[in-house]
Amino acid sequence: MPLNTQILLDNRPVGEAVASNFKRVATETPALADGQVLVRHHYLSLDPYMRGRMNDSKSYAASQPLGEVMIGGTAGEVVESRHPKFAVGDQVVGMGGWQQYSVVNAAEPGALRKVDTSHIPLSAYLGAVGMPGVTAWYGLVKIIAPKAGETLVVSAATGAVGSAFAALAKARGCRVVGIAGGPDKCAYAVDELGFDACIDYKLHPTALSLSKALKGACPNGIDGYFENVGGIVLDAVLSRMNAFGRIAVCGMIAGYNGEPLPMANPALILINRLKVEGFIVSEHMEVWPEALKELGTLVATGQLRARETIAQGIESAPEAFLGLLKGKNFGKQLVKL
Repeated sequence: MPLNTQILLDNRPVGEAVASNFKRVATETPALADGQVLVRHHYLSLDPYMRGRMNDSKSYAASQPLGEVMIGGTAGEVVESRHPKFAVGDQVVGMGGWQQYSVVNAAEPGALRKVDTSHIPLSAYLGAVGMPGVTAWYGLVKIIAPKAGETLVVSAATGAVGSAFAALAKARGCRVVGIAGGPDKCAYAVDELGFDACIDYKLHPTALSLSKALKGACPNGIDGYFENVGGIVLDAVLSRMNAFGRIAVCGMIAGYNGEPLPMANPALILINRLKVEGFIVSEHMEVWPEALKELGTLVATGQLRARETIAQGIESAPEAFLGLLKGKNFGKQLVKL
């Protein structure tokens, strides 16, 4: 059995996460039991939710245990199988974590999923045609429920979720405005992802300034908002929401290091009769087949051309993850193993 390099959570962050929170080890891969398969990971997904799991605090999911392999989505291939439904060479996605190999109990529902790479690249199953894409789909379709002609806004617009959101919303005839960091990301949002406009939040250090920019980009107000950031971004959007607007709350990365996230004017939720709903996509597995079918079609036909930032080697995962939290990635952040 092959030697397996793993990244463990060694200690919990105090404030901002740092590379020394992680520890790299090498272990022997155990022999397979009946019903198990050995997967060689080709790609590891890095996602903002992992920062919350590093804390030992109440959240929607259990904390990442110390001394264990960091949680994470993976895409790879079966290299040994003792399960009748999986053969050597099958391309698969699962939650193999920050390691080169994983032993999977393939009989567990949802533990491992075979994917077709004839028209869709393997890496896309960790981004646009994976959890981030389904996250965008659920927030858009089930919470915002847009009508053609409405104006929608998404923060972290050029990330894996935001880019999928744009393609899905444009397919429904909406005006889509992004909020992203830096001129290159904003140009990419408009020129390649199909956004109608994109606002560079780095030019707007206050909620008032960002609100004025949103007024220019959204002259008819905002009907739906997909929230990934929180803080002054949420304050700015709230000030431009139309009556009976809908807000899908996916993440609040501005507070991932423990900073408080006060709202400047929560009364706007009442004044404008807004619907504000948080969600966790793993709690809605029933929508995944429908969402993945639409997302796969958008990618295969070139209507969704999501960019990827790919770090090389398992040892690069901690620094790549810390960069993701600071917005250094361009599109979906992956590690090629």
